[in-house]
Amino acid sequence: MSKRIYNVLFHLHTVSGIVISVLLYVIFFAGSFSFFRDEIVNWERNHAVEFSEHFVTDFDVVFDSLESKYDLQGREVSIGKHYVERSFGVSLSASADSLASEGAKKRHFFYMDSETYETADYASSYSLGEFLYRLHFFAQIPNPVGYYLSGFTAFFFLFAIITGILVHWEKIISNFYLFRPWAKLKTIWTDAHTALGTIGLPFQFVYAVTGAFFMIKAVLIAPSVFALYDGDQTALYEDLGYGEPEVVYQYEPLHGGFSVKDLVAQTAEDWPEFDINHLHIFNYGDANMHLAIEGETKRNSKFTGPGKRLYKVATGEIVEEKNPFVPASYLDGVKNSLYRLHYGDYGGYALKVVSFLLGLISCFVIASGIMIWLVARRKKNVPEKRRKFNERVASVYMAICLSMYPVTALAFIAVKTMGSGLTFLYQFYFITWLIASVFLIWKKDINYINRMTLLSGSVIGFLVPFVNCIISGDWIWQSLRDGHFQVLFIDVFWLVLSVATFWVYLKVKNKQSNQTVVDEKEEETQPADFEIEELELIEESV
Repeated sequence: MSKRIYNVLFHLHTVSGIVISVLLYVIFFAGSFSFFRDEIVNWERNHAVEFSEHFVTDFDVVFDSLESKYDLQGREVSIGKHYVERSFGVSLSASADSLASEGAKKRHFFYMDSETYETADYASSYSLGEFLYRLHFFAQIPNPVGYYLSGFTAFFFLFAIITGILVHWEKIISNFYLFRPWAKLKTIWTDAHTALGTIGLPFQFVYAVTGAFFMIKAVLIAPSVFALYDGDQTALYEDLGYGEPEVVYQYEPLHGGFSVKDLVAQTAEDWPEFDINHLHIFNYGDANMHLAIEGETKRNSKFTGPGKRLYKVATGEIVEEKNPFVPASYLDGVKNSLYRLHYGDYGGYALKVVSFLLGLISCFVIASGIMIWLVARRKKNVPEKRRKFNERVASVYMAICLSMYPVTALAFIAVKTMGSGLTFLYQFYFITWLIASVFLIWKKDINYINRMTLLSGSVIGFLVPFVNCIISGDWIWQSLRDGHFQVLFIDVFWLVLSVATFWVYLKVKNKQSNQTVVDEKEEETQPADFEIEELELIEESV
């Protein structure tokens, strides 16, 4: 590789990394907790839920309950459950009957409890697990800005990964084994950035590709729409499997009654290793009423196996079928494999824990990259004004990123002591995050930011299981005895995480008690940081 190409790639890697660093940190930090979304939701509500073949025991009771509250005639009714929790989503479209009442022409979406059949709207059902899950792709920012922002962040992260590999290719093996834990902190950052970045490379690459695909696929496939479908977007979505069948409303009432429960039971009998997670009724109560039953094969049976059956309710005949046990099409295989890889839900708790740790490693790689960028610009030949500006930028970045840990821990305590809901979570989390960030920025001390966030996060996180036990009365040994595994997991999770981060705090405190985070003096007895050496060579060549 020529010196000029190397210089260009190095600058592209540095600039792309520092520009998206804060956004990327938020994505990985919130995304790491999102692996335990279901456990957090059940911990918050003190529910013990196991993933079962059917998400409700009697669908007929569900529809009887809905009919008692809503006029369902002519509506499309969609019921879906894609998470391991008691609630499932219910969506009611406007009635296709032109003579329907005004109430029947209004759309509705709410959640229903699978045990009590009580309903709650989206805002009141909003949980901390859902908040962190949606935060990792910026869903709190109005659509589609948040989605596109997270998608392009993932895309540029992929760009930073590729340029980083090209820049470090010749030294990637030798520097992977170079780790100097007793050296100065800036040396540790450089070594850790290289070693941990290499360890987490496959994980980061997978999430960069899948994240970009999910969030900006509309932009990525736009050329295909015009080139292969003559601009017909509907035809594209039908080929991707997102289209729904056209079922005409006949204005004739359905006679003889029907049982959704029986049709679901028939599907389950024909496909015993099939998990049903979605029901869609077309033209409810009409003679041309149809029922679509969708789901996928169990993880231990087949990695990706989407299936669907469409029944004509009046006769019980199968109008359309997509057998999940035949070899999947290329399109289904690619699309569903991307989902499985991104969600990490195919390997049980072992894979979730490993993914969580790799997510935190990615956060450390991002933070160490910020510090390497700062150290490389703390030379005496850099004007004082520019050095102060660089210090301020790094302090702002680190304050915003590292304050997420204590704020998230505090949010766990808040939902247990003060309730939950969309408005409360938005106000509490973002206002607390803002106050913590402003305070840390005001301190203008990266050493203090590191120590304070680690210490406060560890202390608050250690209190999380004890607050839960006091509020719910479900102590750790009781959760173990009663089989409340999700509640037990989150309690133990916070204990382990808090002890680990407190140990890191002690190590950082001891290191910083004898030296500053970044020393302007050159290291005389230690090898020079290869990142900083490279940057100096680049500047000399330019």
